[in-house]
Amino acid sequence: MPSQVHEVLIDMFRGRPSLAAELLDGPLNDTLPAYDEAHLASADLTDVAPTEYRADAVVTLTRGEEKVLSVVVEVQRQIDARKRRSWPAYVATLYARSGCPVALLVLCPQQSVADWAAQPILISLPPSEIHPVAFGPAQTPIITDLETAQRLPELAILSTLAHADQHDPIPLFKALFRALDAIETDRAVLYHDFVLTVLPAATRKLLEDYMTTTDHPYKSEWAQRQYAAGEVAGEARSLLTVLSARGIEVSDEARAKITACADLEQLDQWIQRAAIADRVEDLGGSLAG
Repeated sequence: MPSQVHEVLIDMFRGRPSLAAELLDGPLNDTLPAYDEAHLASADLTDVAPTEYRADAVVTLTRGEEKVLSVVVEVQRQIDARKRRSWPAYVATLYARSGCPVALLVLCPQQSVADWAAQPILISLPPSEIHPVAFGPAQTPIITDLETAQRLPELAILSTLAHADQHDPIPLFKALFRALDAIETDRAVLYHDFVLTVLPAATRKLLEDYMTTTDHPYKSEWAQRQYAAGEVAGEARSLLTVLSARGIEVSDEARAKITACADLEQLDQWIQRAAIADRVEDLGGSLAG
């Protein structure tokens, strides 16, 4: 069963298929073809054969109406000889389907797995090989430039995961939050929680401390929104706790208004009034009637 790490890493390519090209741009250098757009394609690579093959993701780069490169994207967390034997089938089937060159991109959270995955795969004699492009921590660029993080947000997130426990983490954290600012809120929340889950405990504590530091010169807009949302949710829970402790009945409608309120000042007023109120309507505002 795919793990959370596996699923979130693949979600990055589903959310922005051009990430495949951004990763390949370094290793392929001048051989990466010019392209206009990157599209997510079907990951079902089963041909007319009984064996079913499904890659983690497939990205197609196009220039105008022409396909210029297809990319098989695989997330590999451990050494698995059987999986490696399936990769040539992925490449061959995708080549037959797309009619353009195919790259095999393997994303590996562990460097030892990346070193294993990068080895050429001999598939025939005279020697014919498939060369996977493997990315582990050593192949992931260190991104601390804020403009780069904003332009390549997923790559900045991968940079934090790969390097925050080996280098000065603060520049990486700055880039991380600039990247999260550039992503839609729901996806940013997913990636933020993912980073906290994957980072080693000591580095995670540094990130948590960084987020709550009020005198730091850099403050992410996304982090501010998340902090404000947490404050609002906490105030709403406090109000409901006070009302419950005093035995004041709260209708579903009133509860919905309290939990939906994003005004900290209004919630604070309600909490103060809840100390002497007999009914929820006594709190005033939109709860009065």
